[in-house]
Amino acid sequence: MYNSKSVDSNQSGVHDRLHDIVNKHIDTKYRKPYQAHNVEAFDQLRAKIDANDYAGLIMDSCCGTGMSSYILAERYSDHLIVGVDQSGHRLEKKAGAAPENCIMLQANCEDIWRLCLDHELHFVSHHILYPNPWPKSVHLKRRWHGHPAFPYLKPLATTTILRSNWKTYLDEFNEAWELLTQNTSEVHSFTMDDPMTLFEKKYAGSGQLLYELILES
Repeated sequence: MYNSKSVDSNQSGVHDRLHDIVNKHIDTKYRKPYQAHNVEAFDQLRAKIDANDYAGLIMDSCCGTGMSSYILAERYSDHLIVGVDQSGHRLEKKAGAAPENCIMLQANCEDIWRLCLDHELHFVSHHILYPNPWPKSVHLKRRWHGHPAFPYLKPLATTTILRSNWKTYLDEFNEAWELLTQNTSEVHSFTMDDPMTLFEKKYAGSGQLLYELILES
């Protein structure tokens, strides 16, 4: 039996500074220097791609233990699944070796995204499943749609898929995406059949509603 707490926020809806922050990032190029360990991780990815013939690439950002990456690798056996998480501790929790068509990178997502675009790597789909919601209103800039690297998500993948147990996060991301791409979608709740992540299993087991947002570039 799970007893995970629902997200507690001092926001009652979409952040009132969302548009200002997103538009600023759209108009300003993100120039933070690449960290060496992220470049090394990206070099591992390039070597994996060069050594194999995949039908396409799928990214799984903030993959945690990599459970979702392994599931995607099974579903799309002819694609390379790229799981990215900055925590080596979380990545080490996944038991067993990664499938042949899956690579796990300990790296910062924003650097990997930019490096992929620098080298013209494009993804069929990009999964961001249960990212840290940073629910306090003062932490908007720590959410992916408030981050300076957010504009890089448009050219990175054809389809971007997010899940969260906090609807406001996806509502904000949807509005930010419309500012970035002029495309929008609808946030919908769904019933979990087989969990993609340990968080999804925990939240559903605690009786929380789960939400999904599917966006096209």
